Parts: sequence; structure tokens; C-alpha cells
Amino acid sequence: MKVERLEVTAYTVPTDSPEADGTLAWDATTVVVVEAHSAGTRGLGWTYAPAAAGPVVRDLLSGQVVGRSALDVAGANEAMSRAVRNAGRPGLVACAISAVDLALWDLKARLLGQPLVHLIGAVREAVPVYGSGGFTTYHDTHLATQLTGWVHGHGIQRVKIKIGESWGRAVERDLARVRHARETIGPHAELYVDANGAYTRKEAVRVGRALAEQGVGWFEEPVSSDDLEGLRVVRDQVVCDVAAGEYGYDLSYFGRMAPAVDCLQADITRCGGLTVWLRAAAVAEAHGLELSGHCAPHAHAHAAACVPNLRHLEWFHDHVRIESEFFTGSLDPTGGAVRPGVSGEPGHGMTFRHEAATAYRVL
Repeated sequence: MKVERLEVTAYTVPTDSPEADGTLAWDATTVVVVEAHSAGTRGLGWTYAPAAAGPVVRDLLSGQVVGRSALDVAGANEAMSRAVRNAGRPGLVACAISAVDLALWDLKARLLGQPLVHLIGAVREAVPVYGSGGFTTYHDTHLATQLTGWVHGHGIQRVKIKIGESWGRAVERDLARVRHARETIGPHAELYVDANGAYTRKEAVRVGRALAEQGVGWFEEPVSSDDLEGLRVVRDQVVCDVAAGEYGYDLSYFGRMAPAVDCLQADITRCGGLTVWLRAAAVAEAHGLELSGHCAPHAHAHAAACVPNLRHLEWFHDHVRIESEFFTGSLDPTGGAVRPGVSGEPGHGMTFRHEAATAYRVL
């Protein structure tokens, strides 16, 4: 069974309201969809990246994959990685590799008639998730509605909001929003924050100490993820667990990041796909750390059930909305966990509804 062809499309979907974090604002999200074909079977992969990732798949990666055994995913991943040496792997190219790799894993599992979680080998049935959104553009009522939906509606007892507004220049509002979030979810649910690298080192330490008063247990990217020494400084000075790693585009990144954080993050749609994500989990485990899946929860779910040191997956508002509306087979997070593979569907059990997304197609 050979990979016969790759198809790639891209769709830009407006957000349901303006969104921003500490260092970026946006009003739309683009999903790049890759489908790998073999023996009348189709495997699905995707990444959240600019539509320009599509031509990377078509022009740089397809020739490395088509004609290979559909069962040798690791070999295809290695071939793609070598082929992009002069193009530069980090960023857009890595996202393209990730989408192809995920499509190939899905294709392999479908050809073998196995749920992906069984093909890899599960260590757990339920994968914990946390609700993620709480954008800095939300007013208090909007924030409370979203948090209430997760905690009291779905029973997800872990939630995360964005702080670091205006590159860390609105600390008073940051902390007021944290207090409001705590009042909304009550004293027992876990509260996380994400600064998206907005603060300076000392500012992050000061904020981190204030966060502890509200029982915040997770402080994501308190400083830029490029500042590894800064992450170490903040980690050693605050009670919250410091987390980072979402911008890891190759395995060596995670090796450098691991000694600087309390929990390592990795994004299967950026790091090189499921192949590299599983290796990143091993890197984290070798450093005595847990791994958390960043965004794109349905892309992560099956792999997440297969690593012993998983902490949780991010049930990210933007991506959940897209994956629920335009994909079939979305998972139910009620109770705070998803259970990949229980339907018995082969692969990751999802298909993309191209006709439903036609109005948003950009490639």
C-alpha cells in the first residue's frame, strides 16, 4: 500500500468575537487541511497556520511522501524533515510537516482498521482537558459566561484565561480579571493563566506572587519562550507551575526548554506531527516532567492517551469551535475528560466537511 497523493486546502474562519492575548490580536483563524490517499482510503491531518503552509505541502513535501509505503510514517517524517533543510524548518514549514504527518498516521490506522489510540498503544482511557479562552478583549460578563459554561455546564474543573494585556502594561486589569475569574468558578476549580510572553522577568515574578493569592496553579509563558533563563528565574521565584513550549518546531527545542519549566507544552500541529510529539513526551519524561498538549485538542487526543506523563490537553475555544463545526467525530469533554477511540472508528475518527466550509475556503 503506497501513498498515492496528498490533497491540501485551507479555510479562514472568522472568530465569534474579537480576540487578543498579551501580545497579539486576531479576528479569524486559518486551518490548513491535508488528506493523504491510499487504496481507496483517506487519512486526515490539519494545522492552524497561514494558508501559505498549503503550497509548502504541495511543492516541498508531497514528493517526499507520494510513492512511499503508507505504513512507514516515521520514514516519511524523516524524509520531509531532510527535504526542507534549505527552506528552514521552524514555523510555517514545520506546521506543514505536522499536518502531513498527522494525515499519514490517520491513514495508516484506517488501512489497518484500528482506532489510532490502539495502534499507538494506550496507557489511559480518559484524557483530561482544561477550558481555554478568556481573551483580554472579553468584558467581565463575556468572561464569566465562558468560564461558567466550562465549569458548571461541562464539568471541566480546569480553566485558563489570557493575561499580560498590552504587552504587560495593564497589570491592574490583569489581576482584576483573575480575581473575577476566581469568583466565577469558585474556590475549588483550578485556575490557569497565560501571559503569552508579555511580561519582563521581574514583572512576571511580581505578578506570579499576586496570582498565588488567587490560587492560580499554572503560569504559561510569563516571559518570552525565547528567554530560557528568564523562564528559569520566574519558575524558581513563584508558586505557580511555569509552562512553555508551544513554539517548539523541532525536537531539540524541547530538550533546551525542559530544564527551564515545570511542565512542558508541545503542539502536534506545529512540532512535526504525532511522530515528533510522542518523542517530545519522552524528552519531558526523561527530565521528570509532564507534557501538556497545546491547542487543537482533537489532533492530540489519541496520542495523549498513549503517553504516561501527560498532564492534560487544552480545550481551546477557537479550535474547538472549528473542529466541532467543520469536522465530524468531535469528542465530548463533559466531566473534564475526552475518551478517544471509544466509538471504534478507525484512525482518529474524524473527517473534514468541505462543503460546510466552502464559504471560508482560501486555498
